[in-house]
Parts: sequence; C-alpha cells; structure tokens
Amino acid sequence: MEISEEEVVIVGGGIAGLATALALKRVGIRALVLERSPELRTTGAALTLFPNAWLALQALGVAHKLISIYSPIRKGYVTNVANGATQLVSYKGINEMFSGPIAVHRRALLETLAGELGPGTIRFSSKLTSIRTLAIDDEGSSAAILSLDDGTLIKAKVLVGCDGVHSVVARWLGLKDPVNSNRSSIRSLAVFPQGHGFKQEVHQFIDQGKRAGFVPLTDKELYWFLTYSSTFNGEETTITDPKLLQKDVMENLAKDFPAVFLEVVQHADLETLTWAPLMFRVPWDLIFGHVYKGSITVAGDAMHPMTPDLGQGGGSALEDAVVLGRHLGNSYLSSNGRIVGVEAAKAIEEYVKERRWRAASLITGSYLSGWVQQSGSTSFMNFFRDTIFYKFLYPRVFDGANYDCGKLPSVSSSSSESDAAQTKID
Repeated sequence: MEISEEEVVIVGGGIAGLATALALKRVGIRALVLERSPELRTTGAALTLFPNAWLALQALGVAHKLISIYSPIRKGYVTNVANGATQLVSYKGINEMFSGPIAVHRRALLETLAGELGPGTIRFSSKLTSIRTLAIDDEGSSAAILSLDDGTLIKAKVLVGCDGVHSVVARWLGLKDPVNSNRSSIRSLAVFPQGHGFKQEVHQFIDQGKRAGFVPLTDKELYWFLTYSSTFNGEETTITDPKLLQKDVMENLAKDFPAVFLEVVQHADLETLTWAPLMFRVPWDLIFGHVYKGSITVAGDAMHPMTPDLGQGGGSALEDAVVLGRHLGNSYLSSNGRIVGVEAAKAIEEYVKERRWRAASLITGSYLSGWVQQSGSTSFMNFFRDTIFYKFLYPRVFDGANYDCGKLPSVSSSSSESDAAQTKID
C-alpha cells in the first residue's frame, strides 16, 4: 500500500492542534492536522484566557483579531451561598493591552486559528488507529507510520498528539490515563436578546461541594459554569439531554444559589450546554513519565489535562504550541530548511524539558484551588477560604499563572514563499 509522507503530523484539530500547526507555519514548517470529526469542532461555550494565553496568541500573530472583540476583566466577586459573605477579587494584567483575563467564544478562537492555516492543512474525518516507528537512517532517526481507520498510511518525521484527554498518542507513549477528580462540570452560554446589563466582572458562588459562576462575553451573552463534587449527593448525573440538564441545574444542583445565577441558567443556549467529568493527569506522571519518544510527543490536554479552577487549560495549550514551534523552528532553520530526524528529536526533548514542570505546576495549582473552594463549609474552611484564600492566596495563584512562553524565530520571506508553494490541497 502506498504511504504518503509528511514533515509533521498533528493529531487533533482542537485548540492545541490548530495552534501548533499555526506556530509551525510561522516558522516555515508545513504540518498536516488529522481531525476525526467531519468539520471544525466549534461546539461548546467559551473559555477565559489569562494574560499568558494572550502573549501566546500574540506570538502566533492572531491576538489582535480577538482583543478587539472582547473586553478584559479586572475584578470579580465570590459569594458564599451558605452565609452570604462576598469577597472581592482583583485580577492583574501584564501590560495595557492585556490588562486582565478575557473570556472568548470557543468558536471564535478556533475559527481564528483555523483561518490562518493554508488550504489542505486540516484533513477531516481522519481517525488515527495505530502508530509504529520505522528507522530511516544510520544515525538512529525514526519516522512514525500512522494508520487511519480508512486504510490510509502516513509517514511522518514528527508526530504531535493533540488528541485530547483520551489521547491515542499519549497512550502509545506509555503515559497513564488521566484520573477522575470526582468532580463534574456543566457549561453553557446564556443569551439575553435585550442585553444582560452586567458589568465586565466575574461572579462566582460557592457552596458545599459546588462552585458556579458567570462572566460576560458581549453585552448580550454570558458564559456560565457549574462544577460540583460527584459525591455531594452520593451519585453522579447521567443526564445528557440539554433541556433536562438545564432543569437539573435549576431544580437540584443549584436550587439554593442566588436568583441572579438561576436567571442566567434559565437563559442558556441549549445548543452550547454540555456536561463532562473533570479529569486530570497526576503531576508525577507528567514529571517522570514518557512524554516523548524520539520525534513523537504530545501537547494540550493530551499532555496535561487539568481541572478548570485556574482557567489554564486553553492557555497552557497555546503556550505548548509556541514553545514547540520555537524549538522545532530553530532546528528547522539551522538544518537548511529541512527537518532532520536527529535534530527534530533533540528539539522535541527540549520542548518537553521546558513544558514538563510548568504544566505539572498548573495541574497541581488547579486541583488545589478547586479543592479549597469546594471542600466543605465547616467554620474552619469558611474562615480559611473567605479570610485567607480569596484575600491573599487566590490572587497570587492567578498571578503565578502569568507567564511569557516567548516568541517564535523569524523566518525569511523567501522561506515562507517556498513553504507556501509546497502546500498541498487535499
């Protein structure tokens, strides 16, 4: 059977996959993205991007396309449902442009990234079924041979798994499966055709085993969420129908929450309403596990799935893309415009070294932040959470997430033109 050959293959067309493909394009490397869905997966609600994510988007050359649409968030309020106590939380930026976190539509982010990629970069309806390696020279370099469910075989010098929590590439590398945090999350957009009237602020509500909140996206749309412990009532929801899920939130999960939150839930756009268990990779598996093998590695949720309590899932995936693009780009430029197996493997190793501890710290910080906020309502926990955590630790935890992943190496215009000329149209 004929085998097609590619310089870089990226498995998964989500945030990590599209951003990685764009980072490589910026440094003159063509990548092929294999997406199992028949079209761009733009379903879902929104995500909050902190300044570190915006620096990564700036390095990718697309920050300006989104920053003009959405407004930064500079403060928020956290209300304890049990006693009514409200804490003010301030968010710091890193410069005038990125003066605080910004909530964006997931669709807008994905379409912005995809819109920068050349024709044929994304191959839809392409499901990876198996991986094997093949030696390609006497220096120990190897290529990945990918088998797709339609019988297609692809030979790739570099393989990057951006295929999510249940990553085929991560499992092939030997990483352990992510674990269930025993918490679940419900997310959606809320639409107010006449305008919602809220300021550009985050509103959060905590109760025993539960945390909810909402944040404006535009003057007519809000992004809202509810995370809850699977054991707070002794059982896990099995509801998948959006209408029934919305009813369960209002009449069961959040029935004691303030009326303002329930009104937001009532305005949910059911097409964006989703439920999912919250999974994470244990940090020591990331630190000591097999995150790469030769020129094969992972990025985004395939590398470091985490709970959403620091809002860093999307941001860390964008960081991965820039860092990987930088290391592969430097190797590519120093190899006279070719991907050389040995050099690519060294670049992958340097990428993993740079990302391993950063990602492990975000996983840990996210988990601990969620545990503190949802771990009960005893007098001690209320005091610790309201007096110490939200006033002193919470802002510092978020400030610690601010991080500059660096810039991409420059590529000459002639190299860019050559790369464009080689772009294939599927």
